[in-house]
Amino acid sequence: MVHSVKANGAEIPAIGLGTWTLKGDHCVELVSRAIKTGYRHIDTARFYGNEREVGEGIRESGVAREEIFVTTKVWYTDIAPGDLERSTEESLGDLALDHVDLLLIHWPNPRIEIGDSIRALNSARAAGMARHIGVSNFPTALLSRAIEISESPLVANQVEHHPYLDQTKVHDACQAAGLAMVSFCPLARGGDLFDEPAIREAAGRHGRTPAQIVLRWQVQKPGVVAIPRTRKVERLAENLAVGDFR
Repeated sequence: MVHSVKANGAEIPAIGLGTWTLKGDHCVELVSRAIKTGYRHIDTARFYGNEREVGEGIRESGVAREEIFVTTKVWYTDIAPGDLERSTEESLGDLALDHVDLLLIHWPNPRIEIGDSIRALNSARAAGMARHIGVSNFPTALLSRAIEISESPLVANQVEHHPYLDQTKVHDACQAAGLAMVSFCPLARGGDLFDEPAIREAAGRHGRTPAQIVLRWQVQKPGVVAIPRTRKVERLAENLAVGDFR
């Protein structure tokens, strides 16, 4: 098992299951099997259109709700005051949960004042809809502004991050403020990454798959969480088994 990342009062399992593009019964099965395999962090979003199936998968797993860290995200069109709270209520209704562990603004919206969005995010937390709050796809300057405005501490900034996309500036900003950096698409978007000589050499030396090498590279960085998505049940255990080497 991998460790958890401590971030401004939250403890986030360092490997989670991303559910982007997972739909229908397949989504239910993947989420349920992931939790039975040992995952304790499930990531979804209103935009994904699968919160109902994610919630069903959580219930089908048979694992107690309090053992699972659930994240969802509010789409950028719904981050104005009132809209954000309404969207979160709809997410909770589809998930059949009374709260999520982490609620994120999915993308900033230049047409909506950032202060209004962050105050609405805090309102959702104060109403008990989320234990923790954060943002996604925020560059460093906007992240700094969000941190400054937020009444409650932000605990995460979720961004695309992999060996082909350097996020050192964002990571440094998150570290300085005590936030986790959550990596989506942590294995990049295609197979070319796994053919890189450095990754293939490390995989051979450690007796691991290229995917495991990349995920270990992610989560051995301080404060980094990775949420790989897979459509294959057989990949679930592989992606989780990265806690016992460097």
